[in-house]
Amino acid sequence: MPIVSTLWRVGKQPQQLAGSQLDSEQQLEDMIVAQPRLLSEDWMLIGCQEDTGYGGRIDLLAIEPDGSLVLIELKRNRTPRDVVAQTLDYANWMEALESEDIAQIYGRYKPNGNLSDDFRKRFGTPLDEETINTSHKLIIVASSLDDSTERIVSYLNKRDIPLNVLCFQIFQNGEDKLLSRTWLLDPVHTQANTVSLQEQSEPWNGEFYCSFGLNDNARSWQDAVEYGFISAGGGAWYSRTLLLLNRGDRIWVNIPKIGYVGVGVVVGQREPASTFRVTTPNGEIPVLDVVKRGTYLRNYIDDPERCEYFVPVRWLDTVPLQKAVQEIGLFGNQNSICKPTTPKWRTTVERLKLKFINYNK
Repeated sequence: MPIVSTLWRVGKQPQQLAGSQLDSEQQLEDMIVAQPRLLSEDWMLIGCQEDTGYGGRIDLLAIEPDGSLVLIELKRNRTPRDVVAQTLDYANWMEALESEDIAQIYGRYKPNGNLSDDFRKRFGTPLDEETINTSHKLIIVASSLDDSTERIVSYLNKRDIPLNVLCFQIFQNGEDKLLSRTWLLDPVHTQANTVSLQEQSEPWNGEFYCSFGLNDNARSWQDAVEYGFISAGGGAWYSRTLLLLNRGDRIWVNIPKIGYVGVGVVVGQREPASTFRVTTPNGEIPVLDVVKRGTYLRNYIDDPERCEYFVPVRWLDTVPLQKAVQEIGLFGNQNSICKPTTPKWRTTVERLKLKFINYNK
């Protein structure tokens, strides 16, 4: 079903706003470059109108916190078949980009900028040249969506091709124009597919990977063990993948730069810090009233995009940070939760089961 949004002016007699349009597709591109948050809080633009060498130019190129690339194509007046084919063709060019190529693209986009420095300022973590562009996603930006485009995108996603559509619609409000945006597919599924493209070669083994970041004292592993949870926040890119978890799922927890510290079973759904409660000898208490070893993004508690989200966990086995399991060849990823399909994940779990002997109690 094509995406159709309506906006209403609030009042005793609600009034529907009339649909409108921008003066040109270029105006939308200019708006996105001026304010990239129109696309996503999680992306940093690094390229615009870059020549692919295939007889065409990409519209926009962005990077995510884990170094994944995002190719963004405006639909303009192209047919569904044309825009999807063009996007997939450009993806072939993007997939071959090395770290040096990406740095040069950013140099053309922002002549006075440095990709590594600006990435650290934007995301608060260093850019790892070994993991940059190990996965990617494809985004089509359109002012309207037809049945044909929806069918094509749905078909490709069922086959783990991370293609999504972001539909912008314009409404007239007096002399002002308002813009709304709607995703065709839930971004959490596109993000999961992005992860699955990394060395995909075998079925997922049913074990979830969890990255539990301690950067800037945001959270504490000791708290997580004592009160039974994992958490993530600071932006939808970090917290949305917690939605992949359901009661009964088993997770293996890795702390970046430290190692694997625990294995547990999920016992509930994701909740924001404002409502999540933990069990204590004094009964159930709001989590932020008892966890004192980390900040848990308290300053964003009322911001649904940036606040901390929690998932309750029954721990099967854990170790303190100084005894974390860190070996050459173990799987690692910056996504808070993912379902890896690389053989490295299977061998990682097999090795971890030798270290965490109570993994199945």
